[in-house]
Amino acid sequence: MAGLFPPQERHWGLDPQVGLTPQAAERVSREAAQLPFDVAARSVNADWGTTYDGKQMQRWAEHYGEKVAADQERERKEYLKGRHPAGPANAPVVLAVGMDGGRVQEREKDPESQSRWHEDKVLTISSYLKGPPEEPGGDPEPVRLVTTYLGTMQDSHKFGQLARVEAERRGIRQTPEVIVIGDGASWIDTVAGEHFGCHTRIIDFYHVDERLGEVAKALYPVDEQRRKRLANRLESQLWEGKVATIIRWMGPKARALGPPRETDPAEHPRRVICENLTYLERHQRQMDYPAYRAKGWPIGSGVTESGVKLFNKRVKGTEQFWNESGAESMLALRALWLSQDDRWHHYWLCGHLLRKAA
Repeated sequence: MAGLFPPQERHWGLDPQVGLTPQAAERVSREAAQLPFDVAARSVNADWGTTYDGKQMQRWAEHYGEKVAADQERERKEYLKGRHPAGPANAPVVLAVGMDGGRVQEREKDPESQSRWHEDKVLTISSYLKGPPEEPGGDPEPVRLVTTYLGTMQDSHKFGQLARVEAERRGIRQTPEVIVIGDGASWIDTVAGEHFGCHTRIIDFYHVDERLGEVAKALYPVDEQRRKRLANRLESQLWEGKVATIIRWMGPKARALGPPRETDPAEHPRRVICENLTYLERHQRQMDYPAYRAKGWPIGSGVTESGVKLFNKRVKGTEQFWNESGAESMLALRALWLSQDDRWHHYWLCGHLLRKAA
């Protein structure tokens, strides 16, 4: 269609590759960013009186998602040349950078693991205000304002560069207090060290608390009352920032049990105690929760974990199979849709007007 009417292409702003007006392209992309392609097709057909199928919706949506991903890649390369995106006019009071991984099922199996499940990496960046404390004399409660998202199939090296670009856009250079929250996975440690090394690292409190619950279960697998008492005590110590006390208590337990053996299952007390003791020792300096609360900072990565679920809701499913480029395009489109700074509207309306003017 598009090739038959070149004057109309220019006047209406049709995309020459797919023949959709900007308004139609936005609608297709919006539906596909939220819904499986077959469902998105039914929604569009009901309004347009058309008979498009899910495959057509997929071709269109991946085309536009590829454009968004290409813009991100272009910005990443510009960043490497020293050209950074401009920050906001008004810098946030607190900026929290969160990172985590999700799961995407690809069509091809990994040659080493023989699994179709691959990790997508998710970034959230949230601005906060320091609100009043919940109780008189308590710590100020952080109030979340705006969260933006990034999702990609890229490796941690490129993900880190994309994360830094997004942080620059959100005002990391102008913000007086920046924190980086995660669960302490090795790739998150690497990205944080390379791109956010001068900012405070916080290990998600609730992730550590869950690990301590596993320790209590490993020591008292049958005695539920003793397990609960121990878990509650460890949680209280963690909340109070007494990580050194927990480490001193766990050390003799680990020595008494001995090092884990290759044949030990994941839930064996030797493995659970040893691995979690090592984890606490490695991240102890990033678990000063009373100090973080006193500053009005969040201590949990719930926003990022929720972000992973929001991406999973669109790209993860037992009947959803992707090639890597298709998954990348949909993650880019989904991130554009989820971000709360009005970038979706700016991309489709303002971006179109700028391209038309050019």
